[in-house]
Amino acid sequence: MNSGLTDLDDPDQYRAIFIDDEGHSGSTIDRLRQDPRISVVDECREQQAALRALVPAVGRELLDEPTRWAYYPWRRTLVHLLGPDAFNRLRLDRNRNLITADEQRRLSGLKIGVVGLSVGHAIAHNLATEGLFGEIRLTDFDELELANLNRVPGTVFDLGVNKAVVAARRIAEIDPYLTVRIDRGGAVAESIDEFLQGLDIVVEECDSLDAKVLVREAARARRLPVLMTTSDRGLLDVERFDLEPARPVLHGLLGDLAARDLAGLSSKDKVPHVLRILDAPQLSPRMAASLVEVGKTLSTWPQLAAEVVLGATVVANAVRRIGLGEPMPSGRVRVDVADALDRMRDPLVTGSASTPAPPPPSDIQAEPGGMADILTAAATRAPSGGNVQPWHIEASDSRINLRLATKYTTAMDVGYRGSAVALGAAAFNARVAAAAHGLTGHVQWSRGDEGTPLYGTAEFSPGSAPELAELYEPMLARETNRLRGTSAPIDTDVLDGLRAAARDEAAELTILDDRAEIEAAARILAEADRIRYLTPTLHLEMMSELRWPGDADPDAGIDVTTLGLDPTDLVVLDILRRPEVMAKLSDWDAGAALGDDTYERVTSSSALAVVSIRGRRLTDYAVAGSAVEAVWVRAQLHGLAVQPVSPAFLYAHDDRDRQELSPGHADALRDLQYAFRRLTGAERDESQALVLRISYAPRPTVRSRRRARSGSAPQYG
Repeated sequence: MNSGLTDLDDPDQYRAIFIDDEGHSGSTIDRLRQDPRISVVDECREQQAALRALVPAVGRELLDEPTRWAYYPWRRTLVHLLGPDAFNRLRLDRNRNLITADEQRRLSGLKIGVVGLSVGHAIAHNLATEGLFGEIRLTDFDELELANLNRVPGTVFDLGVNKAVVAARRIAEIDPYLTVRIDRGGAVAESIDEFLQGLDIVVEECDSLDAKVLVREAARARRLPVLMTTSDRGLLDVERFDLEPARPVLHGLLGDLAARDLAGLSSKDKVPHVLRILDAPQLSPRMAASLVEVGKTLSTWPQLAAEVVLGATVVANAVRRIGLGEPMPSGRVRVDVADALDRMRDPLVTGSASTPAPPPPSDIQAEPGGMADILTAAATRAPSGGNVQPWHIEASDSRINLRLATKYTTAMDVGYRGSAVALGAAAFNARVAAAAHGLTGHVQWSRGDEGTPLYGTAEFSPGSAPELAELYEPMLARETNRLRGTSAPIDTDVLDGLRAAARDEAAELTILDDRAEIEAAARILAEADRIRYLTPTLHLEMMSELRWPGDADPDAGIDVTTLGLDPTDLVVLDILRRPEVMAKLSDWDAGAALGDDTYERVTSSSALAVVSIRGRRLTDYAVAGSAVEAVWVRAQLHGLAVQPVSPAFLYAHDDRDRQELSPGHADALRDLQYAFRRLTGAERDESQALVLRISYAPRPTVRSRRRARSGSAPQYG
């Protein structure tokens, strides 16, 4: 395109202007080169040489691509560059393999909008530098001021220029081939719809509270994910309206307030809402103290460039995850550099910095002193259905006895088979703890009587079992993660490792990771959960397992805060607790939505795993329980979230068992069990011990508690 000199002198220009009339007398390029007021940068030969030196070698289509001349009016500079494809290949070469070529291609198709160009400038600049979009839209009504230059990567030459224009120019100077569109109006109701049209991701960095809500309301209506970083302790907020279109804006922290409600509030009236968004108790001490001084010794809240750049880094990572379909759920996280520096370790003292031991969760208690306590503490961290902890444990420094405690049984625990699985998991933990302290031993299982139908005993003696010992800290950190995950695929090597972990414990692991199979399993499990809700005994026991804030006896059962439910879902769950509501649904043969939560959780997962074993005795289920724990710990070591989703029919062996479980739905349970065993390829003599959903999800903020051992504090797991 040949642009006239009048266009080239436009002071409001923010795009580089490509000029393609080189090669004939009197061309625009010749006139620009001859103008003493205009600088010329021609490093194109060096760029071509660098292109030819790339590994692997590039093809002729890039080497022969015509070069381009780009004119930057605001700098009065003409620059000679490679063509767009060669330029992109060379500029982003150092991204590989941190971002693969295929990933880079996918990311280059993203359209991203950035609202608010103070913090947003750094974010847009970072996204452009990494090549994480093909088109970016920028909006801000404000002009750059000197006070902005402590954190905005502009210069004194940009003072008085619209912030969106300043950011667009910086991007054009990085890569003139990127598509940049600006809106000088900022986030206002009259233009926000047009601004968001066709975007893939929205980054919101407004100062105005009502603008924050306005952007989210409009983004939610279009099912667009919204990212926001707050420049204190690296706080990132992610709202996946693309996956959760009914999600409340700002995580529901503002209640039912809408943008129109906030527009009329005074600055003072907005303060409580702002503090809720900032999560005031989590503010750094300096920031919290500074907020007290705003309006007195400070004109406004402080911001540091380092924190802004950190936020831009975190946002770029979130954009990559969303753009590539990797795990990036809704929520908030802090990337606290100061805290990390406070925890700096010397590799000369702690060992190789490249292989740090995983940090234990903060709520894990200090290790007990004697070996008997160590074995007991490890055993009690085992998972159990509804966290009922159906065991009685006695230990010495070289021995542990595990007895099945029938007083903790439930209707779903048909024949104490679920309890036997829990006991087997406890035994595995004890073996791991023993191995970590230089002891080895095997568990001998035996049937007992009705009072204690299953015993397990292990004698330990000095010996080495490094493959178990290395699982000690991960075993202590094992947790149930009920948060929704993503369906990102799991590497084949990881899945093979989980299967091997089960085989090492004499069991088998069947993994469903095909999307069609996962959805089929989700439908079965959802219907089984519906029946659980509609069966009075199962419903009563299910709800009795839940622990609500303020409930007594919180050291058993499941804390509702671990369920990963938003406030609306918690209100719904409170309704579902009522047996009279379930009775009505059962009378109407309704309640299809009762299984929706299970369906959504399972389909949001990467895989479904079923631990099984040959045989039907309680001793067989106990052996399978050890395999369950081995798989669980190994999965979590690979960064996977694990949650049991076992159906009501799991431990039923025949029609009599199913009739006892749910008299009104026994036939339906039989059909569901048949379909599930067929889907998972279970053979006739094979018992299924536990069903686990495996996903990538954030760490839960609360862990289930354990009953206190005599004279000790409550345990968590």
